[in-house]
Amino acid sequence: MGLYEELKVKIEKAVEEGYAEAVVLSDWMSDHPEVSGSEYETSAKLVEYLRGHGFEVEYPYAGIETAFRGIFGSNNHKHKVAIMAEYDALPGVGHACGHSLSGAMSVLAAVAIKDLQDELNCDIHLIGTPNEENDGAKCGMIDSGVFDEYEEAIMIHLFDKNQLYCKLLGLHQFEYTFHGKPAHGATAPWEGINALNAAQLMFHGIDSLRQHVTPDVRIHGVYRNGGLAPNVVPAEASVEFYTRALEKKYHLGLDEKLDKIAEGACLMTGCTWEKKLTAAMYDNMNNNFVGINAMDEVYKEVGIELNGDPEVIFGSSDAGNVSFVCPTFHPTLQIVDKGIAIHTRDFEAAIRSERGHKSINDGAKIIALHIAKIFSDEEKIAAMKAEFEESIKGL
Repeated sequence: MGLYEELKVKIEKAVEEGYAEAVVLSDWMSDHPEVSGSEYETSAKLVEYLRGHGFEVEYPYAGIETAFRGIFGSNNHKHKVAIMAEYDALPGVGHACGHSLSGAMSVLAAVAIKDLQDELNCDIHLIGTPNEENDGAKCGMIDSGVFDEYEEAIMIHLFDKNQLYCKLLGLHQFEYTFHGKPAHGATAPWEGINALNAAQLMFHGIDSLRQHVTPDVRIHGVYRNGGLAPNVVPAEASVEFYTRALEKKYHLGLDEKLDKIAEGACLMTGCTWEKKLTAAMYDNMNNNFVGINAMDEVYKEVGIELNGDPEVIFGSSDAGNVSFVCPTFHPTLQIVDKGIAIHTRDFEAAIRSERGHKSINDGAKIIALHIAKIFSDEEKIAAMKAEFEESIKGL
C-alpha cells in the first residue's frame, strides 16, 4: 500500500468519526443565518469548533472582525495549503447558497487531515473567509498577502450538479457620477448643463458596445440619481454598472471602454465625471488542470458521479481572485435536483435534508483526499505549480 492509499484510509475514518458533529454545526448555522459582513456568532461558533479540536486560532484575522485562521501543530513543514470556509448568508433566504454546508465540510476536512501534516510535509490551514456574497473578504485578504504563502487553496460549493470545476465570471462594480450645472428649466435652461443627459448617453453608448464584445460579457446597470425636480436642470446624476467577463485581461480592457463612453458623454454635454468602486473586484477563475485531473480521481474514489458541464458559466466569486495567487479549486456537489437554482427558497430548503447532510461527508473527504493526493507526490506538486506559473505570465 502506497502513502496516498494509507492516508486515504485514515482520512475516511476521521471524516466518518467527525461527521455527526459537523452536521450539528451546519444545522446551527442554517438556524442562525447571518448576512455578509455580520457573521459574528457564526464565526465565533466555527472558531470554538476548531479550538475544541486542538487548533490555534487567530481571530479576528487580517483586519476583518469575522475572519479567522486555524493552525494545528508546529506549522514548520515544507508545503502549505489553505482550506477556505465560507459562512455568510443571504438576506431573506438564509443559507440558500449552501454556505452552512460548505463551511461545515471545510472545517471537517481540516480536522480530518490535521494529524497527517507530518506525513505530507505540509501545513494545512483553515481560513475563515466571510462576506463572499457582498464585498469579498478574500479580496482584502489577498491585498494583505494572506494567500501568498500557499501552494493550494480549496473549497467546495453546493449546486444542482456535480462538477470538477467552475467557470467563474469576473465581476467589477462601478458607480459613475456626472456633474453639470443647475438652472431653472423654464426661465433659463440654456444656463444649465444637464448631468442626467450624460448619464442617459452613457447607457446608450453601452448599448451600442454590446454587439462588439465577446459572448461571455455581461453588462448591467441602473440609475442611482437622476436629479431632484423636473423644473431644475439636474446638476448631478449617477449610474451604477456591473461588468462581467471570463478573462481578466479582456475584462480590464472592457472597463476602459466604459470609461471612454463616460468621457464621450461628457464631451457631448459639457459635464465632468468621476468613478468609484462600489464593491471589491472579483476575478474570473484561473483553473489549474493538473489539480483538476487529481480532483477527477478523487470524485471517482468517493463515488460521486459527474453530471454537469463545468464549461457553462457558473457566476462570480472572490475565490476567482485567489486563483491568481495560488492554484485554487472550487468544485461543486449536488444537493438538489437539476434545475433548482442556488439563492432560492427551494435550494435553502435542501440545506437540512439528508442529501444536504451527506454532502458534508462527501465534501470533507474530497477536500482532504485532494490535498493528500497532490502533496504525497512531489511530481504532482511541481506540475501543478508549473501550470499555475504559466497561467499568470503577463498579468
